[in-house]
Amino acid sequence: MFDTSTLKIAGGLAIPMPAMARVRQTFDVHRLPDLPGAVREQVLLPDIRRRIIPGASIAVGVGSRGVANLEELVRALVGALKEAGARPFVFPAMGSHGGATAEGQTRVLADYGVTEARVGAPVRATMDTVEITRMPDGTVLHMDRLAHEADGIVLINRIKPHTTVRGPIQSGVIKMMVIGMGKIAGASIMHTDHGMDRFAEVLPQAAACLMERIPFLFGIGVVEDAYDHTAHIEALPPETLLTREAELLTLATAYMPRICFDDIDVLVIDRIGKEISGSGFDPNIAGRNSRGVTGFDRPRVQKVVVLDLTDQTHGNATGVGMADVITRRLLNRVDFNSTYANVITSAYLDGAAIPLVMDTAEDAVRLAVKTLLRVKPEHARIVRIADTLSLAEIHASEPLLAEARRHPNLTVVSDPAPMRWG
Repeated sequence: MFDTSTLKIAGGLAIPMPAMARVRQTFDVHRLPDLPGAVREQVLLPDIRRRIIPGASIAVGVGSRGVANLEELVRALVGALKEAGARPFVFPAMGSHGGATAEGQTRVLADYGVTEARVGAPVRATMDTVEITRMPDGTVLHMDRLAHEADGIVLINRIKPHTTVRGPIQSGVIKMMVIGMGKIAGASIMHTDHGMDRFAEVLPQAAACLMERIPFLFGIGVVEDAYDHTAHIEALPPETLLTREAELLTLATAYMPRICFDDIDVLVIDRIGKEISGSGFDPNIAGRNSRGVTGFDRPRVQKVVVLDLTDQTHGNATGVGMADVITRRLLNRVDFNSTYANVITSAYLDGAAIPLVMDTAEDAVRLAVKTLLRVKPEHARIVRIADTLSLAEIHASEPLLAEARRHPNLTVVSDPAPMRWG
């Protein structure tokens, strides 16, 4: 690893920097008051409960995304299945994540509190798959071997806009069924044979083929609001999954937070990670996606700076290639085995490309400001966020504050001061 402390930047980085102020963003709140009760109510609906045969072994698929209240939701789901007489176990439904190993995927679930001791059901992990069927075009569809051996399958996942896919079906139960439950074997086939640009069309077709041949009982679709609250929980049986998930995606899109500035010169993101977004940071929020992918045009951002990885991502730095500048600390924390497993499976190799690396967070931001086009450093419109899930309070530079004071969803809550790096 090269020594970033010895880098010599032509002209130096001693440039004027605008002061920053804390800005509160206000969104509508849609928080469910009783999560266990909402899960139980859905599972015990007559049309759902009749699908659960007493004594049946039920495989509950849980993914790698940082779904809000995941432990509580899974525990409630397990409890409701037991109340209906089933014998549930949890399995990781997360494609190539967790370094594409059973141990790594079990660790991801444990980090979210999904362990036998905490949710009341054993966690069983394998990367072995069974070939279930082929689509009309010959695409092979795989499925987790342990889930295949169960009497029934239930999947729980958040429904939300995808980081790359555009269309009526994006990220949710359907994608988990095809990509997550297919493990690395199935995920690799779908990504390379079709590509994410076709997922909105292909995933529903693949799910329909699977549901004809596997004991899929229902999915639990979860929608979150702008504050990362669980806002909606719904049981999705196979008969209505394709249509209802599309409707819930519309709801999830309406509930999403955003950065309430359309034009940003430098976006500083304190941390990225797989539990925050499949792309490390969410392009739906940052307006920045892998090269060649369209549909992510707000906000308009000149430069993106990423300062660190989350602890929960365990070195998986997928998405780091969307940044322009990163820090030495971030680079030193990258687990290349985990990152490469993820991006190679996705076929979007630029997700692991290494941006310019600077020795400190301050140097990284200063370099981004120094290289802005047609913007004087002291006039730079800078926004700093903790991550793309945490948008209730952000930091904005002084040139943005007049706009913030006019915006109905923004409140400036501090006086401008130099950016802090600690």
